[in-house]
Amino acid sequence: MNKALILAGGLGKRMNSPKPKVLHEVLGKPLINWVIDAAKLAGADEIGVVVGHLAEDIYPFLKDVKIFVQKEQLGTADAVKSALPFLDGRILVLYGDMPLIPASTLRKLFDSDADLTILTASLPNPFGYGRVLRKGGKIEKIVEEADATDEIKAIKEVNSGVYAFNSKALLYALERIKNDNKKGEYYLTDSIEILTKSDFKVETIETPDPGTVVGVNTQRELSVLIRRARETINFALMDSGVTIEDPDTTFIGPDAKIEPGVIVKPFTFIYGKTEILSGSTIGPYTTILDCKIGSKSAVISSDCNGAVVGENCSIGPFSRLRPGTIIENNVKVGNYVEVKNSHLFSNVKAQHLTYLGDATIGENTNIGAGTITCNYDGVKKNQTFIGKNAFIGSNTALVAPVKIGDNAFVGAGSTITEDVPPNALALGRSRQVNKEDWVLKKRRESDEK
Repeated sequence: MNKALILAGGLGKRMNSPKPKVLHEVLGKPLINWVIDAAKLAGADEIGVVVGHLAEDIYPFLKDVKIFVQKEQLGTADAVKSALPFLDGRILVLYGDMPLIPASTLRKLFDSDADLTILTASLPNPFGYGRVLRKGGKIEKIVEEADATDEIKAIKEVNSGVYAFNSKALLYALERIKNDNKKGEYYLTDSIEILTKSDFKVETIETPDPGTVVGVNTQRELSVLIRRARETINFALMDSGVTIEDPDTTFIGPDAKIEPGVIVKPFTFIYGKTEILSGSTIGPYTTILDCKIGSKSAVISSDCNGAVVGENCSIGPFSRLRPGTIIENNVKVGNYVEVKNSHLFSNVKAQHLTYLGDATIGENTNIGAGTITCNYDGVKKNQTFIGKNAFIGSNTALVAPVKIGDNAFVGAGSTITEDVPPNALALGRSRQVNKEDWVLKKRRESDEK
C-alpha cells in the first residue's frame, strides 16, 4: 500500500506570522492542501499529516486524512515517530510547505524498488539545505547545514527532504536515530547513513526542476513561490487557448478550470473550484471564488463567491454575487447590485443599486434601481418570491416574507409588506401633497423677523 506522511508541525518562526506556516496561501490555496492534493494524484492510498504548533487551527483544512500530533518539536525523525501506527507499506515522507512538487515526481518515488529513495536537487545557492555526500557515486549520508564544514558546504547537490521508504527500513532506522548534533534533534536524514551501513538498498532521484522542491521559511520566500506558481498556471492556460491579457497582474488558482476562448483581463483573481466556459470575459478588477460561469458571459469589476452564472449574462461593474446565488441565462446584474442566496431566472434585469437576498425572481422580471429585499427580521432570514414578467419600480422595499405575482407592477418608492396578486398594481407610499406658495410665505416670515 502506498502512503504519504506529510510533516506539518513546524513552528515557522521566520514567517513572523500568527498563522501556522502551512496555512499561508499560494493563489488562494493553503500550502498544506497543495501537498495533500499532489500526494493523492501521485497514487497515495492513505495520507497522514503530523501537526504540532497551532494544530487546532490546521484541523479544519485536513479532510480525508489521518492526523497525528507531535507533542514537542524534536526534529523530523521524532515527527515521523508520532505516526508509528501509520507506518506500514511504502511510505512517502513530505513537508507541508512544499506546494510545487509535481505528482509525477512523487509517483517515481512510489515506484522505486529501493528500501529508501531520496529526492535530491542541485542548487546554485544551497545555503540552508542538507548536503548529499557520496562515496564511489553512491549516496553515503546527508550533512545538515549547521553541522557542515566549509568543504561540505561547497557541495551543490542537496537533500530535498522528500523520501520514500519501505516501512521495514523506516522502522529500523527510527529505532537507531540519535540526537547527538548541535541542535539536539532527531534528524530523519540520519536514516540514510544508518540504512547504507546496514545493507539496505538506498538510491536517489534528482529532480530536473529544483524550483519544485523549494519550501517556504519566510514571507519573501512565499512571495517568490507565489510568482512561480502564477507563471506556471498562467502560461499553461495561455498555451491551451485562454487569453490572459496581462499575466503579471492575473492570479489563477490551481483548481480553477478555464476553457479555451475565455478572455481574462488585468487585475483579476480566480480561485477555488471555479469553472469558466468558453467565450466569457472576466475582469478587469474582478475576484471569483468557487463559481461557475457559463459561456459568453461577462463579469466586469465585480466580486463573486459561490455563485452559478448562466450563459450570455452580464455581471457588473461593481456587482457582488454571494454564496447560494444562481443566475440563469441572459440575466443582467449591474452596478452596485448585491445578490445573496437567490435564484434569478432567465432574462431578469437588476441593473442599479439593488440588494436581492433570499429571493426567487421569475423570468423576464425587471428590478428597478434602489430596490431591496428586506429579508432579515432580526431573528431569521425570510424569502421573497417575485413571479414572471413583473416590474418592480425604483426605490422599492420588499419586506419579506412576501410574494409578488406574475405580471404584477409595484410603483416606485413603495414599501410592500403584503402579497401582491398576479396582474395587480401595488402602491405602498404616502400620498403627495403640494402646498402652493409655501416657500414664498416662509421667506416673508423670515424677513419680518
